[in-house]
Amino acid sequence: MQKQKGWGFDTRDIDTKVRPQDDFFHFASGAWMKRHPIPKTEARWGSFTMLRHATDTQLQTLLKKVIATKKVKSGTAEQMIRDLYRSGMDIERRRTLGLTPLQPLMKRVEAMRTIDDIGTTIAHLESVGSGGIWGVGIDQDMKNSERYILHLGQGGLGMPDRDYYLKDDEESKRVRGAYEKHLVRLLELAGRKREARQDAALVLEMETAIAKISMKKEDLRDVDKTYHKKSLPELRKLAPTIDWDDYFRVIGATPKQVVVMQPAFFTGASRLLRQYPVESWRTYLRTHLIGDFASILTPELEKESFAFYATVLTGTKHMKPLWRRILRVVNGGLSELLGELYVNEYFPAEAKKKVAVVVADLFRAYEARIKNLDWMSAATKQKAIKKLHQMHRKLGYPDKWKSYRGLVITDDDYVGNVLRVSAYEHKRAMHRLMKPVDHAEWFMSPQTVNAYCSFGMNDIVFPAAILQHPFFDVSADDAFNYGAIGSVIGHEITHGFDDQGCKFDGKGNRKTWWTKTDSARFAAKAKCLVTEFNGYEVAPGMHVNGKLTLGENIADLGGISIAFDAYQLRLAENGREDVGGYTPEQRFFLAYATTEREQERPEYRKTMVMTDPHSPSRFRVNGPLSNLPEFYEAFGVKKGDKLYREPKERAKIW
Repeated sequence: MQKQKGWGFDTRDIDTKVRPQDDFFHFASGAWMKRHPIPKTEARWGSFTMLRHATDTQLQTLLKKVIATKKVKSGTAEQMIRDLYRSGMDIERRRTLGLTPLQPLMKRVEAMRTIDDIGTTIAHLESVGSGGIWGVGIDQDMKNSERYILHLGQGGLGMPDRDYYLKDDEESKRVRGAYEKHLVRLLELAGRKREARQDAALVLEMETAIAKISMKKEDLRDVDKTYHKKSLPELRKLAPTIDWDDYFRVIGATPKQVVVMQPAFFTGASRLLRQYPVESWRTYLRTHLIGDFASILTPELEKESFAFYATVLTGTKHMKPLWRRILRVVNGGLSELLGELYVNEYFPAEAKKKVAVVVADLFRAYEARIKNLDWMSAATKQKAIKKLHQMHRKLGYPDKWKSYRGLVITDDDYVGNVLRVSAYEHKRAMHRLMKPVDHAEWFMSPQTVNAYCSFGMNDIVFPAAILQHPFFDVSADDAFNYGAIGSVIGHEITHGFDDQGCKFDGKGNRKTWWTKTDSARFAAKAKCLVTEFNGYEVAPGMHVNGKLTLGENIADLGGISIAFDAYQLRLAENGREDVGGYTPEQRFFLAYATTEREQERPEYRKTMVMTDPHSPSRFRVNGPLSNLPEFYEAFGVKKGDKLYREPKERAKIW
């Protein structure tokens, strides 16, 4: 991406035919969109996806260096990275092996004779990266953030959400019909040509039954609705069909208590295990096993997996080149080994130092905002500021890298490598149960173009890869950096105070620290955002889900508001200057729009609305800005303009 020297934003990207007061998203990026059509290998194209592509190219350069090294010692980072990559790139061997690498797992499935066998088989599949009706994970105890606890959660669906099975709108029917055809083709390629149609119909029937007992996506993001601590006797009573002692033995855990995230689901799953015969569960688990690993087996199975999960669901036309597909697996499996190499090569100390200044300004601005809130009581303000001060800032990369000692990677066993990596990470997770919470741990690799907020850790985390243009640039104007990465930082801080994050105190514990009056006022302000985003139409008759996207919308609105305040603090210290005919404030908002610059395929947009807690990009720009008086002032927004909202209708929370 080109940038104007000393600024960071390329004014050629602006569509001068669009009024900023009517549609700031297309004003800031309309000309850019015309010059950058979506590549055939992508479902969407914009700042995030382009930077991910650029980061992959950086990683490819690192891989080439590693591969070119003639002698590498067994067990080293270089050896594991090189051989996992080589094994994936060897397409002919993958074709020759076919489904052979899955045979040990297939035999386990075929050997099931009783309901107890189903439970232990699901446990074994879970430990190697596949799974069954439910999943297991280790996380902090929401009400005791200094200890880990085992979480059991719903699963078992091949389509992205329960609504695809249960709704009869055009999009659900389109995807459902394509999914059944996908299952048939998948089974035919796996050698079950005679049974394929019958098996596919049975799997779809069973998954529909699972969908009916699954919690809705809007409720899944409510931390109180997904926290139900149970003793083992209580778990056995909740789901009596499953031999939980055997299940935990196989996954390698000995818990005294567990968090059952969706109790009604597990009661229903227990019933379904009795309702369908073992033979049906063999068909179900066999089909899921093939589907789970299709993308790393033969080229034909990989293409079929792509045809449904990429083309049908997101509209992507062509597969990414082989090296990028294998890099994704290396990145996922050996994330911190590759991450350490990435940081050493591409993340200068200067970048970490400068972004820390931006972060510090954001925290100053946030504290001032809290103190000046007109809807929050003095007592709650004190607790909010205390939580803000306790929030940890993780920038670039972890202080301590994860060990992969003992992991066996060879250059001729791609599926085996992936299975061993999954088993290794599963054991790492289970070992957490015996240890105190590691507050230094990261849940994203440094080479990830993203950021996150952890409620339990009270962390905000910004990996090295997002700390580069078009989100951050050490040589760019402050307006650019505060509008771009500043709004991202503000977004993540605000997550700690969104409709779910606000339920946690500064130590990461689920705790009610608000007064009832404060909570009621907050809920009323949040409802305003729900109503606003419910009104945005994505396709004819298809709207953004304001309830599902509420947390992200609160974070967007809070993030840009706080970033603007932080930029004003910086301007007060460094002075004001117009650049290229734009004021500091106008440049700030142009930079913000750059972070959400994106165009999506229609299929992707529909899938996103049905599954994603984020709103489509144009609404993440126009939505927050239509609520900000500072934007109105910067661009002269007046009554009659399309982005104008009456003052009483404007959402303002943080």
